[in-house]
Amino acid sequence: MSMIQPLLAELEMEAATLKRHLSAIPDAKLGWKPHAKSMSLGQLAHHMATLPGNVAGLIQQTAVPAPEFALPQQPKSKAEILAALDASLAQAKTLLGGMSDADLMAEFRVMAGDKSVMAMPRIAVARAILLNHLYHHRGQFTVYLRLLDIKVPATYGNTADENPFKM
Repeated sequence: MSMIQPLLAELEMEAATLKRHLSAIPDAKLGWKPHAKSMSLGQLAHHMATLPGNVAGLIQQTAVPAPEFALPQQPKSKAEILAALDASLAQAKTLLGGMSDADLMAEFRVMAGDKSVMAMPRIAVARAILLNHLYHHRGQFTVYLRLLDIKVPATYGNTADENPFKM
């Protein structure tokens, strides 16, 4: 079995949870922010939706320049976010699924000019920046939902609003 198979299986499982969370967004609240320095609900949702495809595309390279900070785009609707998620997941599965174990173990670097500021195997980037980063933002997103008094979908167990173990 390829090293990428367990990661793709985890991505598939987490994508279903993410889709439930993103489906809770009311279009009327896409521009809401909990603080002036925060992303809007829509920006955060769009960032999570596009993360799998963006990271999978990024690690096709061996080195990239250090990114500039930029806020994610502001989507116009929940439908746009869900479509972006579907496209992003398809792209991630295709790109990551096409990588050999040797490709996945090859070093990926982030460069600031001639200086390497981050170096790790591509598989580690997929774990840290695709999955772990996604989990971080999903937690942030559930706080946004709670602050807006929107029912918080279950993630790994029940929330105050939903219990997947109760029939």
